[in-house]
Amino acid sequence: MRHGLWFTLRLAALAAAGGVLLLAARLWVVGMASPFITSPAKAPSRRVAIVFGAGLQRDGSPTPILRDRVATAADLYFRGKVQKLLLSGDNRFINYNEPGAMRRYALSLGVPHDALVLDYAGRRTYDTCYRARAIFGVREALLVTQRFHLARAVYTCRALGVNAIGVPADRRRYPTLPYLYWNAREVLASVRALLDVHLTHPLPVLGKAEPIFPEEKP
Repeated sequence: MRHGLWFTLRLAALAAAGGVLLLAARLWVVGMASPFITSPAKAPSRRVAIVFGAGLQRDGSPTPILRDRVATAADLYFRGKVQKLLLSGDNRFINYNEPGAMRRYALSLGVPHDALVLDYAGRRTYDTCYRARAIFGVREALLVTQRFHLARAVYTCRALGVNAIGVPADRRRYPTLPYLYWNAREVLASVRALLDVHLTHPLPVLGKAEPIFPEEKP
């Protein structure tokens, strides 16, 4: 009996310690990114806004949260805050094209075709930030995504050499259960972000450089 109780207590202590470490990682990411997050109205001017993918519906159209990201970036464009939108998402499968769906929606909002740049290999936040700097030559940008994701996006991009300012894209009240899940997911995702940028340094899909503004020095 005593052995079983001791084992249970040790297991509980380990679980608690693990929970504290996960929470600490999340708090660190949020704390470090918070000074670089502002509203669309107060956002400084940057030449590029990076829009992160957020899934497609069965008919291939953007999910509501992805539409909100594209719409927020479009507003930044019409406010004169940015000149180009870098639409980054997943396109690993024939019938799944996030950047293409983002472009169609941006065009429907009135953003001109020549203001849109597509990144077809933005499979996750780290990849989008890495490729923005390495492939598209982005040195500073506004990042457009929802608040639950924004701190990790800002932290990752800044750690990878992009002088990033985050702009929240929360344009509606999202369903409670999915929103709770997204926030809980960010705890583990923040740990992975810290490991990626400070320890493992994985290489995303790369290729030929395609600078958005070729006249800028790398």
